[in-house]
Amino acid sequence: MGQKSFIFVVLLLLALIVGAGGVYAYDSSNSERMAEGVTVAGVPVGGMTTSEARAEVQEQVAAPLNRPIVIRRAEQRFTLSAQDADVSADVGGMVDEALRASREGNVATRAWRDATDGEANVRVKARVSYSKEAVQGLVKRVAKGVYRPARDATLDFPALTKVSSQNGLEVKTGKLEGKVRAALTRSGDRTIAIPTRTTRAKVTKQDLVEKYPTLMVVDRGAFRLRFYKNLKLQKEYTIAVGQVGLETPAGLYSVQNKAVDPAWSVPNSDWAGSLAGTVVPGGTAENPLKSRWMGIYDGAGIHGTDDVASLGTAASHGCVRMAVPDVIELYDQVAVSTPVYVA
Repeated sequence: MGQKSFIFVVLLLLALIVGAGGVYAYDSSNSERMAEGVTVAGVPVGGMTTSEARAEVQEQVAAPLNRPIVIRRAEQRFTLSAQDADVSADVGGMVDEALRASREGNVATRAWRDATDGEANVRVKARVSYSKEAVQGLVKRVAKGVYRPARDATLDFPALTKVSSQNGLEVKTGKLEGKVRAALTRSGDRTIAIPTRTTRAKVTKQDLVEKYPTLMVVDRGAFRLRFYKNLKLQKEYTIAVGQVGLETPAGLYSVQNKAVDPAWSVPNSDWAGSLAGTVVPGGTAENPLKSRWMGIYDGAGIHGTDDVASLGTAASHGCVRMAVPDVIELYDQVAVSTPVYVA
């Protein structure tokens, strides 16, 4: 090799050494600085030093997490404080992870990227911890506070006042828990609308109407029988009911059997006298069950009577007496199984 060639090689090596040293020095000067394009928990920190990045993430991510979670529905409001939820953002860990990712590669590629304002595709997710028990406790508290059971429609005997059904309300606890967990890890809106579902009543007013297409109410105190269709009063009749010691039995019954000019199976009781234990044919003068019979319970029933003076009194031996025209009219409108409420 000639002297000139030797000198050229030496100078080239020196230039390379000096250049490499400069590249290394340049890279070292950026060892605590984020590459452009880096984000931490959605916060752009590109070009920042680690201390600057920590301050920025602390301000935009960690500080807002100190605000309480607020859960609302109409006028109801439930809260969970950051302290009770034990919320904590790992600011240092997130920034350190971002720096490590942005400094990956060799010296030359990093130096070239930094020198040319190139960007690193680094997206560090939020690293936030909280108490799962606190979240579950909040959800249970909300569920209890919001819960409203469905209420079936009811029929108030003997007035037949109808109480409307009411739909119930339940919290979708799984969905609410997911919303709370998500809100605890974000710095945005921390107000949550309560997800609910409506529960339906099993019995509605229409169901009651269908259950009681016809209905009779015997008001012993007023000596009245009220006849209803579709729970609407059709007519009232004056009646006689059981005397003291032989009272017409109170309760909810139904028409068990019907008969025109029924025979009378006389009870084997002292009050029946010589007829006790006998059967009196229907349609005869001796038969007190005039014209029509609707049996309701254990030998007691509704029937006609020719003793109209007894109507409006407690005079029978347990049955409900009606004027003959009235019992004939009612008989044709009442089917077997029609409910009878004796008040």
